[in-house]
Parts: sequence; C-alpha cells; structure tokens
Amino acid sequence: MPPDVLEYLRSMGKKYGAEGGKRSLETMTAAERSARAKIASLAAAKKRTADRLARERQAKVSRRPPKRK
Repeated sequence: MPPDVLEYLRSMGKKYGAEGGKRSLETMTAAERSARAKIASLAAAKKRTADRLARERQAKVSRRPPKRK
C-alpha cells in the first residue's frame, strides 16, 4: 500500500478504534458479553498452553545427551 494510504488508515484506527469496543459493550446484552468473554478466555488459555508445551519441548531437546557414533 502507498505510505499515504497507510498513514490515513492508521489515523482512522487511532481515532475510532477504541470507540468500537465501548460501543459494542453498550449494545450487547449481558449474555452476549459473557459469551464474548468466554471465547476470549478460551483463546488465551489455548495460547498459554501452546507456549508452555513449546517451552517444555525445547527444554527436553536441550537436555538430551549427544548421540554416539
């Protein structure tokens, strides 16, 4: 994208981006907000688990003794 278009989109996001979350919370019911929070919580837990498993896998690889020929 041309730099001027990117700058315009950045300014629009900065100006109106924070408004979107507040607006959606005003228009959503309590059940909809709860469902949205649950989805976000599950996604965060999934990411944390994946990160932990990757760290454990890396630690396991680094502890292995070198192969003998």
